[in-house]
Formats: sequence, C-alpha cells, structure tokens
Amino acid sequence: MNALAEYRAVQRTGADDAVTRHADLVRRIAHHLAARLPASVEIDDLIQAGMIGLIEASRSYDPEQGASFETYASIRIRGSMIDEIRRGDWVPRSVHRRARDAAAAVRQIEQATGRAASPQEVAAHLDMPLPEYLRLLEDASRGQVLSLDSHVEDHGEVPVHSGAMSPQQALERSDFGRELAAAIGLLPEREQLVLSLYYEQELNLKEIGAVLGVSESRVCQIHGQAVLRLRGRLSQYESRDAGLEEP
Repeated sequence: MNALAEYRAVQRTGADDAVTRHADLVRRIAHHLAARLPASVEIDDLIQAGMIGLIEASRSYDPEQGASFETYASIRIRGSMIDEIRRGDWVPRSVHRRARDAAAAVRQIEQATGRAASPQEVAAHLDMPLPEYLRLLEDASRGQVLSLDSHVEDHGEVPVHSGAMSPQQALERSDFGRELAAAIGLLPEREQLVLSLYYEQELNLKEIGAVLGVSESRVCQIHGQAVLRLRGRLSQYESRDAGLEEP
C-alpha cells in the first residue's frame, strides 16, 4: 500500500469512528426538532438525514478551524435535517404568508410605539380575533424551524470551514450574528427565556412548559411571538427565505 492509500485508509477509519461515536448526537437533535413538528414528519426520516450530515461532517471536519467536532457536526446534522424538512414541504404556504404578515404587523406597531407589541395589538392590526391569532402563533412556531434555524445556518456566527465562504458571506454572517444577538436582547424577558431554554439548553416545548408552569400550547405561542418579533426586526435578512414562501 503506498503512502496516499495508507493516508486515505486512516482518514476513512477516523471518519467511521467519528460517525459511530456521535450517532446519539443525531438522535438527540432529531428528537429536539421533532418536538415542534407535525406528526406527519417521521423521526426516522430526520435521523436518516442527520446521519448523512454526520458522515459529511466526519469527512470535511478540519480541527485547525478551532471548533470542536461535535459543534461542527451539530451544525451539519441540523442543516441536513432542515433540508429534508424543506424537501418534504410540510409547512403550508399559507402559514408562511400569514407569519410574514404578522411579523410585518409586529414591526409596524413596535416602530410606532417604541415598545414590544402585545398579541392583542397585533391581532387588532391584522383584523383577526385574538384566538385565531394565538393559533397562528402556534402554527408559526412549528414552521419557524425553517425560518430562524435556516437564518442562523445562512447568516449566524457558526464555525464552518472557512474555504466554504466568500468574504461577503463571512461579513453577512458576522453582521447577522450581531443583529440577532441585539434583537434577542430586546425581547420581553419571558420570550428570551423560552428561546434560551429551547435553543441553548435544548429543552423541548413540553419540558419548557414544566419549567414555566404553563401548557405546551402556551409555550408554543410564546415561542411563535418571539420569532415573529425577531423576523420583524431582522426583516432585511428575509430575502433568503423568499423562495420558501408564497409571493
């Protein structure tokens, strides 16, 4: 076996070991995403997509970039799962459209009043009964896995192989990270807490409800309102998702 063949064999062995060691990471991320997806989304489909992301991560990981393998792999795994969800097209276009309209209403109210818009104000602005708006928040929350997560994938400050980005993409990534952090810091305290428990502590909606002493449905509404508020405040980054929504 020549030197190149030996190197490739070692590389393949290392990649296989990484996949074996991190299979539980795929399952954990899949169950975390599935916690707020419709029952029609099969957990096995997410796991299968995530395993593909893990394999790709094991082959392309560069430790010299500074990120741990688990951090890098988590990003690739989640991205593969989100791509699978997108291909399934499970979110009705009407949900995207109504969420976009609600985000615009939140932005208009907050620009006019200088404070966080309440659900009652947004419902009135949309000429929508409050119970219908609360249902929209739940629908939006379950659909936002494609919006907020994919925005973080596209723009957020996440460690990836530097050769995959142009200088312009790197600048956009850095700008979005700062804007997102600032926007989250201006959210009402309870909305910040829900986002922190979900995205940082990786609790599912039922677990967050137990922490806050409210129903899973209420957590879903709080999450939906938070993400609509962020969409309104970060509307300049919406163009990348335009193809997913009905014009």
